Amino acid sequence: IPYIHFQGHCAEALAFYADVFGAEDLSMMRYSDAPDMDDTLRDPTRVIHGQLTLPDGVLMASDYPPGMAGDAQGAVSIMTVTDTVAEGQRVFNALSAGGAVIQDYGPSFFSRGFGMLKDRYGTHWMISVTPEEPLDATADA
Repeated sequence: IPYIHFQGHCAEALAFYADVFGAEDLSMMRYSDAPDMDDTLRDPTRVIHGQLTLPDGVLMASDYPPGMAGDAQGAVSIMTVTDTVAEGQRVFNALSAGGAVIQDYGPSFFSRGFGMLKDRYGTHWMISVTPEEPLDATADA
């Protein structure tokens, strides 16, 4: 289960992801609502834990605690697979708006649709379409 971290944008990012994927189970707890939290960390704008269900599984996230520096999730990509090329293109377009395209969405040797991007929150995504037939690494070998 991917667990990604933000610097104060977790609630906004998770709401965006829930909208893109049509998730209806978004839940979040703020630092200010956590039991036994040190008063210096009780920031009502930051999320201590959030999660939603994507088509491929659960995505969890939080903001770094107030005053704590942290790196964006630049070394990790979240892979999601859609059933159709059109749905893959829609998801790719929505996630890439305001972000940066790393690899344009289009056909590849392993998928009818595949693309890579970094969204406006710094999360890297790989969008792919379910292969029509299972890939066979031994074919033509």
